[in-house]
Amino acid sequence: MKKTLSLIATISVLAFSTIGYANAGDAAKGKKVFNKCKACHTIVAGKHRIGPSLAGVFGRTAGTAKKYKFSKAMKKAGKGGLVWDVATMSEYMVKPRKYIKGTKMTFAGLKKKKDIDNLMAFLKEATK
Repeated sequence: MKKTLSLIATISVLAFSTIGYANAGDAAKGKKVFNKCKACHTIVAGKHRIGPSLAGVFGRTAGTAKKYKFSKAMKKAGKGGLVWDVATMSEYMVKPRKYIKGTKMTFAGLKKKKDIDNLMAFLKEATK
């Protein structure tokens, strides 16, 4: 019985921490962080630059934006089950080339967790 309660408590903590993480950022500050991204990405559906449009990115399988030529590595990640959500995108943004070896994305990554949180808050609002 104690093990069951402990397991339930652990799952509850993880669930609430994930929910809190998803809402931890400031979208207005995240828009400023997005300035580092907009040279290569847009938030306009179907409008790609060097990188794919980020419109509708959350819930999308990696490497599947229409009319964009992804690297083999990104397509492989998608076929392997990578779906973009706040958690996976946040991890990717730390060091994109380490997260997906062989990606075309040359951006070094974001060092500050707060910048990533703010960027995720902005993208959640701006890419629906």
